Amino acid sequence: MASDFYQHPDLYDALLPVGAHLPFYLELARQHAGGVLELACGTGQLTVPIAGGGSRTYGLDQSAAMLAGARRRALTAGVSIDLVEADMRTFELNRQFDFIFIARNSLLHLSSVEDVIATFASVRRHLAPGGVFAFDVFNPDVKILARPTGQRFPVMSVATDLFGTLFVEGTHDYDAAQQVDRCTWFISTRDTPDKWVVPVVVRSIFPQELPLLIAAGGLRLNNRFGDLSRHPFVANSPQQICVCQAAA
Repeated sequence: MASDFYQHPDLYDALLPVGAHLPFYLELARQHAGGVLELACGTGQLTVPIAGGGSRTYGLDQSAAMLAGARRRALTAGVSIDLVEADMRTFELNRQFDFIFIARNSLLHLSSVEDVIATFASVRRHLAPGGVFAFDVFNPDVKILARPTGQRFPVMSVATDLFGTLFVEGTHDYDAAQQVDRCTWFISTRDTPDKWVVPVVVRSIFPQELPLLIAAGGLRLNNRFGDLSRHPFVANSPQQICVCQAAA
């Protein structure tokens, strides 16, 4: 059935566990512990462990369903988090943070240049002096973007406790002018083919444009890594892991 992925927090968590992102962002939060804000925090897979480390932690997301999942996770973990339903392009929390981050390609749900710059500018307003902003996005692969429109291809299969093994196929519909890929994911269980059919709309940000977008939002790119192990960014790196501060 057709569905909104972000109305199904249990499905999201089962299909996309946090993995290697946790130690990367947890370490940054420990280094900058005066106040932490995660934008597009979802169900709190990162926010809750960071709050458990002792940092005053805020999580912001547009999805009420995902935030409800974050509240349940925080309650189970016995930690306190300030959760806010808001748009990361235009939020105003009337305080500043030592560490702000956007993890797991969530920035790429912003489909226009203007949206990305507005988000960076909002981050800039909320950074405390000396504060750090980090985010990760994939490094676009033109071979994937060039796949024929509508052709199904395997994305992943994941063994889950709640749903059994989930099988995901996807299609691409890439708009090169807008750099936006309007994908569809077909998520199946062993018993039910295409049990969930969900749109996944993601923008590609290419390596040479990324520093320009960061600068346009009033930020300075300090480091760009090619993966969560902090290897240097090179042409065939799978990810762009960026660590920024406010521009002078």
